[in-house]
Amino acid sequence: MLHQEMSSPGRVGHLLMEAGFDLDILRPPLGDALPETLERHAGAVVFGGPMSANDGDEFVKRETDWLAVPLNEDRPFLGICLGAQMLVNHLGGKVEGHGDGLVEIGWYPIRPTEDGAALMQWPEMVYQFHREGFSLPKDATLLATADAYPNQAFRYGSNAWGVQFHAELTAVMMHRWVVRGAHRFELPGAQQGRDHLGGRLIWDLHLRRWLGEFLERIFGKADGARK
Repeated sequence: MLHQEMSSPGRVGHLLMEAGFDLDILRPPLGDALPETLERHAGAVVFGGPMSANDGDEFVKRETDWLAVPLNEDRPFLGICLGAQMLVNHLGGKVEGHGDGLVEIGWYPIRPTEDGAALMQWPEMVYQFHREGFSLPKDATLLATADAYPNQAFRYGSNAWGVQFHAELTAVMMHRWVVRGAHRFELPGAQQGRDHLGGRLIWDLHLRRWLGEFLERIFGKADGARK
């Protein structure tokens, strides 16, 4: 699920198609209906967006409530940024800004927890673009942490996953975000656009590698995947 007319699934879409999956792209803010079951889907991904998971828009509540479908059917689910925050709200957690007003907009270090390190190797730096974070839902397992926003990645049950950061951005997407989001670079803790693009040259290769392994862990490969 995407949340703007021109939004793209980016590298998540590319990697899932390489793994043999077809994409069924829905945009709930534009009125797209959500499936009543995931019986014909391998799983679901809810991406980010400029809105808050706490907003009163109809689609925010509808999409947050819909998360009962993958959870009840135990289907693979990944929430990215806004998607993770919707999952937290659905599970009874809390989504809110930093107590000191800090944001994460740019490249920031994360650290795997013991559970996260046992699962896979994690990147040292990740790309962020958010003003709110989330609490760890009851019975969820924290996988990665950081200083300003300690809950960076988690797993709930065996098939639901949430990450605060963005590994899905292509180079074109990052340039678009830097241009359209430049007004946010003055917020406390935000980095300037040149640091977003410069950091990509240093850290993006590791982030992309991690994303490929992470998606395969969640969704596996389709029967028609290329070898």
